[in-house]
Amino acid sequence: MSTIVKAGKRERRSYARISEVLELPNLIEVQRSSYNWFLEHGLRETFRDISPIQDFTGNLVLEFFDYSLGEPKYSVDECKERDATYAVPLKVKVRLIHQDTGEVKEQEVFMGDFPKMTENGTFIINGAERVIVSQLVRSPGVYFHKQPDPTGSTGKELIGATIIPNRGTWLEFESDVSDGIYVRVDRTRKIPVTVLLRSIGYGGNQEILDLYDHDPRILGLLEKDHTDSTQAALLEIYKRLRPGEPLNVDNARSLFESLFFDSKRYDFAQVGRYKVNKKLSLMNRIVNREPAEDIVDPLSREVLFPAGTVLDEAAVQKILEHKINKVRIKNSKGGVSLVIGNDGVSGDPKHLVADDIVATISYILNLMDGVGQVDDIDHLGNRRLRSVGELLQNQFRIGLSRMERVVRERMTIQDVDAITPQALINIRPVIAAIKEFFGSSQLSQFMDQTNPLAELTHKRRLSALGPGGLSRERAGFEVRDVHHSHYGRVCPIETPEGPNIGLIGSLSTYARINEYGFIETPYRKVDKKEGRVTSEIVYLTADDEDKYVIAQANAPIDENGYFISKRVICRYEYDTVVRPPHQVDYMDVSPKQLVSVATALIPFLENDDANRALMGANMQRQAVPLIRTEAPLVGTGLEYKAAKDSGVVVICLEDGVATRVTSDEIVVRRSKDPDGPNRRINGRTGEVIEIGPLPGLERGTDVYTLQKFKRSNQGTCINQHPIVRRGQEVKADEIIADGACTNLGELALGRNVLAAFLPWEGYNYEDAILISEKLVKEDVFTSIHIEEYEAEARDTKLGPEEITRDIPNVGEDALRDLDARGIVRIGAEVRAGDILVGKVTPKGETELTAEERLLRAIFGEKAREVRDTSLRVPHGESGIVVDVKVFTREDGDELSPGVNQLVRVYVAQKRKISEGDKMAGRHGNKGVIARILPEEDMPFLPDGTPVEIVLNPLGVPSRMNIGQILETHLGWAAKAMGIHIASPVFDGATEEDAFAALREANLPEDGKTILYDGRTGEPFDNRITVGYVYMLKLAHLVDDKIHARSTGPYSLVTQQPLGGKAQFGGQRFGEMEVWALEAYGAAYTLQEILTVKSDDVVGRVKTYEAIVKGENIPEPGVPESFKVLVKELQSLCLDVRVLSEEAGEVEIREGEDDGDYRLDVNMEGLEKGDDESDLRDYRQDFVDDDGALEDEEIDVEAESEGQEDEVDDYDLTGELEDEDEAIVAGLKKGDMVVGLIDEVSLDQLEELEEAEVDDDVENDIPKPTRKKKINQ
Repeated sequence: MSTIVKAGKRERRSYARISEVLELPNLIEVQRSSYNWFLEHGLRETFRDISPIQDFTGNLVLEFFDYSLGEPKYSVDECKERDATYAVPLKVKVRLIHQDTGEVKEQEVFMGDFPKMTENGTFIINGAERVIVSQLVRSPGVYFHKQPDPTGSTGKELIGATIIPNRGTWLEFESDVSDGIYVRVDRTRKIPVTVLLRSIGYGGNQEILDLYDHDPRILGLLEKDHTDSTQAALLEIYKRLRPGEPLNVDNARSLFESLFFDSKRYDFAQVGRYKVNKKLSLMNRIVNREPAEDIVDPLSREVLFPAGTVLDEAAVQKILEHKINKVRIKNSKGGVSLVIGNDGVSGDPKHLVADDIVATISYILNLMDGVGQVDDIDHLGNRRLRSVGELLQNQFRIGLSRMERVVRERMTIQDVDAITPQALINIRPVIAAIKEFFGSSQLSQFMDQTNPLAELTHKRRLSALGPGGLSRERAGFEVRDVHHSHYGRVCPIETPEGPNIGLIGSLSTYARINEYGFIETPYRKVDKKEGRVTSEIVYLTADDEDKYVIAQANAPIDENGYFISKRVICRYEYDTVVRPPHQVDYMDVSPKQLVSVATALIPFLENDDANRALMGANMQRQAVPLIRTEAPLVGTGLEYKAAKDSGVVVICLEDGVATRVTSDEIVVRRSKDPDGPNRRINGRTGEVIEIGPLPGLERGTDVYTLQKFKRSNQGTCINQHPIVRRGQEVKADEIIADGACTNLGELALGRNVLAAFLPWEGYNYEDAILISEKLVKEDVFTSIHIEEYEAEARDTKLGPEEITRDIPNVGEDALRDLDARGIVRIGAEVRAGDILVGKVTPKGETELTAEERLLRAIFGEKAREVRDTSLRVPHGESGIVVDVKVFTREDGDELSPGVNQLVRVYVAQKRKISEGDKMAGRHGNKGVIARILPEEDMPFLPDGTPVEIVLNPLGVPSRMNIGQILETHLGWAAKAMGIHIASPVFDGATEEDAFAALREANLPEDGKTILYDGRTGEPFDNRITVGYVYMLKLAHLVDDKIHARSTGPYSLVTQQPLGGKAQFGGQRFGEMEVWALEAYGAAYTLQEILTVKSDDVVGRVKTYEAIVKGENIPEPGVPESFKVLVKELQSLCLDVRVLSEEAGEVEIREGEDDGDYRLDVNMEGLEKGDDESDLRDYRQDFVDDDGALEDEEIDVEAESEGQEDEVDDYDLTGELEDEDEAIVAGLKKGDMVVGLIDEVSLDQLEELEEAEVDDDVENDIPKPTRKKKINQ
């Protein structure tokens, strides 16, 4: 059975059987609502906590009584362009009261700029878009636990309790084998719990015994307790907390009270107080229990409930209304337990109260009697979310408390009469705290912008890591595991593979966060009397849910909501149970409520193994936006909502008519407010950039500006284009323009391709993929990638750097694409090593010889001494310059200190799909392209259609992701019928539906067909599964990974080449690879690899020289690693020497003693006579502002020598005719030299060096003569 559903502009045939009861919420509401709470309530709370600030005499009082937020200085786009922070000024009204004179001074004080959240739930910090990830932490409250006796002798279970505040000192209670209860204050040595009771006011033994009904366990503790009064107890605790300090009762009392009963030092927060009251209240402890004696009203002495009555919730409520706090009940061991609640405590005090401690001890005694429950710390009722708002509030509070100290000091120092609020307040610590949080907190992350889904998922991510959370190393298996309370709250599928598995999760589709930070999920209420499901929606936390019996979303009900079957499959706590309809409390709202957005985008998820589904969900986030998007033939119906809430599409704000549509803007005439002002709206953020008359437009129009070919955080391309026509009516909330990875407003991460499942000549062995050249020719999987390069002209000690076209020792050819300023022109095609921005840096004057001074005197001033520090295209990169931005001090741009000019160059490249690229489906079926076959060689269908991709059938059975096969069948049918299909998760098309669709499309019912070999035209032996699969091209592209080097930087210690593309490193030849060569007997190759190609410092320089001069390769020397080993052994006091048969002892010379064997040009690019300081300056260019080397993580050794980028070249010219000098070959970094060059023909040399050579150079190349500083 299927229905037609409309999502935006596209219709889909939906196979859903369950109607949608509840619309999906806004998917980034988590971020926005939390930030809005902070602006409206969080800030006010924080000011209220800190206000008033008094000086030490109590004479001056500073109060914060109101605040206001201004308007941002720049728009979102301007902030990105200028590297600014999108922020609003925070102004606070402050009054200073002089208690002696009663004088009051009021002022508005600027408290710094506060980062503002964009409409899309992100922050722009220093021009970069960042996301604050929500943190999943243990909630403050009181927790009880049992553990077996560690000695194992008694087999007893020991009870413990911990009172955890939001901030403040922990109190830990524990019992011992003899049922004594002890307490630790802030992890100190344990003391009997009676000492704590005395210190909170129960001084005498009799008071304590009366409190607990003369419990023998308390009596036993009193015998071990050496204190006899409140004072003695306070001194005992003071001794533990401040050992070695003089004992004084007043100090002891003030310390104890400030630790637990001062709201500034000890804070449960609202949520902590709620959890403590919920746990310790009588309501949760005596419900469904029998009182052991009559319960009597303390005032009227009337019997409320006789002994033996089972107390329900209403009864307990009545007991609490009569202010009864102690009840004796029958326990499971046949005895009587006294239950003391903390119901006298309202929800107000956020610090600890004496009643809390009394009730906690009572709960421990009850647990020993079998009354009460211990807590499961991994239950989502005990873990809560700290979202943006709360994280910001905590950070702001830290800043304010630092400021408070400064204010107090200034109050005492400054003249009391002349003092003003402005003079007292120093906003530096507040600004620093906020900056630190956004810039360097583990939870403030650079937004993953690979595609819209990545963006959306990042904003819905939950992390258990971060400050105040867990650490990867300490997190055990239990914390990471899926828990029954995750249902409908945290997705059980979407989590990273690797060390963070289970610590980072994703919010489920319908989940929301309540005021306390607990995750709630919606349910439909069931009328128990009638056994009918109502339309009332109730949101439950994990704690509340445990009390109820909940039916699945797919439980069959009729059109009036009555359950059809007599027995309904339900969930109760962690069990699956079968109950009659009148015992069911709630019902799920939707089958997809338990999974996250990314998981809910996988069709046939129910037919996939969870491990593969996890990979599928994670890989969708890595799909690269393609030039031409295409929505999936088989979707889940969530594509429209995901694209809309991700913020990449343009959404119309009001009803109207599109009066003008161009590639970069859409003009809409509003129908509701035709005479209102014009507005310009940023299509990406929905932010109104300007209001007022816009040239050439009548009143009452909105102009939506689209983003064209912008670079995302990950270097993918963001490009919006309209999907409405001129004259078309548009509605508010309608999508009017597509963004990256969307198609007609639906998420479109990949392309539908015709796939066949068969092995093909071993080319799809081990998940490799075979594709047709058609996908390359027709740009099916072509994507645009944009790289950003920047050059700064700074002030140096020797003078300012200059951006110029006049670069020393650079031929006109290298400057052909630079404009007069020395900046590359837009549209230029650039390759590795090309100059993007010409820049020169002053060089220290060197001492001149007498001859040079004479020449300079005769011929006038030589060109000033400058070094070429131009910005060049890095090794392995290329593309077309699409944009250049120049920022200068003169134009009023804000640049960092010492920078006079900043140039940004954007280089774009089109990447077609190629061998080595990684592709994947939505079911975790990933693979690498092994071969691209001509279209005519691909297997073809009986009607002559060649398939586009060949996948290995062996990838399916063991992986158990059958969803891909069902998708293939249904996709083929959908393509044939020209329709799109929605198959929602856990409620989608079945196997029968897929076969029915194939029949309807007149295709083979089993989805298999005869395939013919494209090379021979012969049919394959068996019929083969063919159909349309939705394939994604992932962000692991071969162009970013391929890398080669001949010479480059070496590690300082081992003198071996560095590792990794980022460091321009060599290939690792490890232990096992050495074994392979040994097994082969390739002795010379092995020797070469272990010496001259690696760490034989002298040998490699000699070899390099021999290759360049065309001589024979010399004998390899001693590798540096061998010398290091010898040194290591010598450091262990072993006298190690090296002996040879002929010569006896071989002397191993160390580094500097290697003889002054240095070529005129070192391989690291240092020239004889070149200053070491040159290298130092150069290295400075390699290092970014915070002193770390640029690019990805770099080995410690990375500050090696030899990161000179300018390798001075050999001039291989001889005496040439016409006396013109040509540079025949310049070996430079990046040129791969393989084998020996003996006599090289010019053709070979050209291939090798790509050098430009004059036509008349002879074939036999003369010996090189050294020319100072000649570059190609």
